[in-house]
Amino acid sequence: MKRRSRTTGVLRLAGLGLSAALLTSCSLGTAIVTSPPIASGGPTIPAASSEIPSATPAPTETPPPDSPPPTPPPTQAPQSPTATPRPTAGLACADSTLAKMTEAERVGQLLMIGLHGASLGAADMQAIDTAHIGSVWIFGNRTSGVASIASLARAVQARARTATHGVGFLFAADQEGGLVQRLAGPGFSTIPTARVQGTWSPAVLRTAAATWGRQLAAAGVNLDLAPVMDVVPPSMVATNEPIGQLQREFGTDPTTVAVHGDAVIAGMRSAGVATALKHFPGLGRVTANTDLSTGVVDHRTTPADPYLAPFASGIRAGARFVMVSLATYSRIDPDHLAAFSPTVIGLLRGELGFTGVVVSDSLTAAATSAIPVAERALDFVMAGGDLAIVDGDIVAGVMAAHLLEAAEHDTAVRERVDAAALRVLRAKEALGLLPCA
Repeated sequence: MKRRSRTTGVLRLAGLGLSAALLTSCSLGTAIVTSPPIASGGPTIPAASSEIPSATPAPTETPPPDSPPPTPPPTQAPQSPTATPRPTAGLACADSTLAKMTEAERVGQLLMIGLHGASLGAADMQAIDTAHIGSVWIFGNRTSGVASIASLARAVQARARTATHGVGFLFAADQEGGLVQRLAGPGFSTIPTARVQGTWSPAVLRTAAATWGRQLAAAGVNLDLAPVMDVVPPSMVATNEPIGQLQREFGTDPTTVAVHGDAVIAGMRSAGVATALKHFPGLGRVTANTDLSTGVVDHRTTPADPYLAPFASGIRAGARFVMVSLATYSRIDPDHLAAFSPTVIGLLRGELGFTGVVVSDSLTAAATSAIPVAERALDFVMAGGDLAIVDGDIVAGVMAAHLLEAAEHDTAVRERVDAAALRVLRAKEALGLLPCA
């Protein structure tokens, strides 16, 4: 894979005391459960509507045959002593909050770290306090129920609001359903696979998603890293590792995926939970899983592909976040993984008109292994990304330090950091996470 380095003042990993053994011990960004989640038993969360069908697969739908369309034409981050001076009078909440932040604090808003423990650990608190990390996500599967997750969320938000000008955290989880339901136990419904959800009517799915959203909100989760908007061709359902084999697709045609994904977005939004469409521009036409493999390439998807329609629909439906994949798309940009591709992110911004937060898939996944750890967040941000998902406090600190050093020495990097931080803060403002919101 060809890469252009945008590094300014490269930090040497050896100087940060980061050993290869430590990096290889970091878990991948997406864990897969091996057994169904525990059924709901909590009395405080409304039960799913009685209209919701049982989780039994319907007959396989017969979508239009998949044929590729023609190619269209053309160890920690040091804190900056002061924030970049900006006038604050008359600014909107997010803008005025950004104006108060140091460059180190702005960099921290661009990183989301995985939480592994049932409580906030010392390393987590250090990352929040010193590297100014601004968001977290639940790593792995939790079966302890709503009350336990809510306790963790309260601890996170309390720490956050004393660390960076009272700005709250995005507290995220992968709550898709089926094999990718991270939160279970008392108070959480057992959510069927997206493949089953795709057999329900959009109205029934919206009602169900509203219930699931209320459960997440009660647990303090304000961002669901879902729905999956990838379309898996009928011929690849059995061979597509990241989506088809895990039954994460709503269907095998763009229309089915779009209307059901939109229903999830609407239901979650009614409960006050934001959603992240994934994995742009789609993982339905690959075989290997980017969490576990390198060199994952999609040879079919084009910039004008009908398989992009679900993402466009989800954006119109109000999704504020879009996650970009770690595959390479040879007919869009053969030289970069999608998350590091200005062309792919430019397609999302330009052709699809997305103005929200561009999120990376995990920058500690196997697919990123050819890129030096310190450079991953910088390369993602310079490609147009806003919020880098990272597993590992030390790794996140290395990325933050490198990104901060580049921003302090390069105006173009600093401008990108500030623009990305403002998008993150605007999303937080919409969720009531800013003190002036």
